[in-house]
Amino acid sequence: MSAIAIIGGHGKVALHLEQILVNRGHQVTGVVRNPEHVADVEATGASAVVADIETLVIWQIEDLLRGFDVIVWSAGAGGGSPERTYAVDRDAAIRTIDAALRLETRRFLMVSYQGARIDHGIDPEDSFFAYAEAKAAADEYLRRQNLDWTILAPGALTDEDSTGKISVTDTRGPMSRANVALVAADVIHAPETAGHTIPFVDGETDIADALRAVIAGQATGGEATLPG
Repeated sequence: MSAIAIIGGHGKVALHLEQILVNRGHQVTGVVRNPEHVADVEATGASAVVADIETLVIWQIEDLLRGFDVIVWSAGAGGGSPERTYAVDRDAAIRTIDAALRLETRRFLMVSYQGARIDHGIDPEDSFFAYAEAKAAADEYLRRQNLDWTILAPGALTDEDSTGKISVTDTRGPMSRANVALVAADVIHAPETAGHTIPFVDGETDIADALRAVIAGQATGGEATLPG
């Protein structure tokens, strides 16, 4: 059993993930900003902690995350002003990575998105630009750290039921949030995925088989051999 902290614990992916991990016997804590979200997190069987990750300095994040074996970043500003997007999706994520380093909590799972990269090509006038910039910066920072990190890069998120099947690929497509949670849970149980960025969409390959192919460096569709 591992103690797992999920930053952004009230997100749709996070709520699915919390229930899966609790059912698998883990001690799970969802970190939420809004006290009104505590009951939803606790309904999954996880514990909830109220903390505004956007405003916490690094030593406060250390206090928040001390004692956990795994940290999952699944938080986001959810749109709105570019300033808040940078403050949460880039700056707070980087402070959390730094806190993990100082705590020597090596296992770090970042939930990103398919296409996140420094050369993302989004027009600066596009409303998505700040998010693309922020996620690319946080992902790239994580890749440079001495942590057992895995970056998940799912396709366009939907609320469809989980199928337990994906394709690991850079080719754009839809991705069930429930399936993202299953992938995240299996990645937590597969430390061999450390050092990999995994882009994926809903597909025809069982998640366990798809992850084994990633670990082995085999493509399962599109451009899928993606260590680092």
